[in-house]
Amino acid sequence: MASLKDNKPRHEQIAEWIRDNITEGSFGIDDKLPSESELSSQFDVSRVTVRRALQTLESEQRIYRCQGLGSFVKGKKAVQNTLAMSDFMEDMKQNGLVATSIVLQNTVEPATPAVAQRLKVEAGTKVFRLDRLRLADNKPIALDYTWLPAFYGQLIVDYDLEQRTIFDILENEYDITITSGCYYLHAENATDYHAQHLNIEKGSALFRMDRISYTLEEKPVYYQQRYYRNDKIMYRMRVERNKDIENSELTSMPLREISAEFIKE
Repeated sequence: MASLKDNKPRHEQIAEWIRDNITEGSFGIDDKLPSESELSSQFDVSRVTVRRALQTLESEQRIYRCQGLGSFVKGKKAVQNTLAMSDFMEDMKQNGLVATSIVLQNTVEPATPAVAQRLKVEAGTKVFRLDRLRLADNKPIALDYTWLPAFYGQLIVDYDLEQRTIFDILENEYDITITSGCYYLHAENATDYHAQHLNIEKGSALFRMDRISYTLEEKPVYYQQRYYRNDKIMYRMRVERNKDIENSELTSMPLREISAEFIKE
């Protein structure tokens, strides 16, 4: 168990310990830090105290946090600045396609434990749910399930959700900026529901992308599950080779770009 001094608040001492370890190289760029539970046990303090320390380091741009994954060491550039986040219509426009949507469900429902965890609300809390079929040049390409905390849901509910995206409405109508996001990539097989709406056979391969989008202070704006037709879309990722010239060593290779590319028939 690590010891703390009495002359400083405990959260400041924990932040200082992490700061020193980053400076000394014990934690490198993009390294995952010990979890809140591990730090709480290591310093014999509450998780609230640990969380305050992590918030301090995050405000100093020394670490970044992803919901469900943990805290990581930042490089000289903020992680959210290395990757441009785009919405569905922007992705399709870059591919020369016209994007539209069909709203399949637009309702309020209790948050499941999984949704609640990602939105940082209590399970059972009323959240806004939006299901959409996404089309490119009038052909089905993806199926979206999106959950928003009630505050953000009420802001978008009266807009044309078949022609406008959540990004567009929040940023242009309310000046609520989407600042960062965490992506989870999966491979799944199509269910009957997927097959019906995407015009594919049941069991066909789907590319699933889960995304949690955040505004300032890591506040979740929405959690989304998107199921792409595997024969219509692929994602291209570009990394940058980051060489420490002074030490002649290769360090991290941060992700510089992720973009959707439409597979032409």
